[in-house]
Amino acid sequence: MAALLLVMSDFLDPSRGPDQRGGFRVSPTLFLALVIAGFVIGTIGHVIRARALVVIGIGMIFMATLFIPLALGISR
Repeated sequence: MAALLLVMSDFLDPSRGPDQRGGFRVSPTLFLALVIAGFVIGTIGHVIRARALVVIGIGMIFMATLFIPLALGISR
């Protein structure tokens, strides 16, 4: 528990935390479009009971919200 508090203490001081400029290097429009398309495909998959479409929709949502931003953050 103490180790967790020590790690978190780096972010409590605004001067030592991550920079919050909000300057996106990649347009967030791509991620938003991918999330919306994932929800639409997943919903269609639920309506017509096609498990493959549901899985594809969920995969698109995870890619847009986790995998692609994480990969971009690590690669820069």
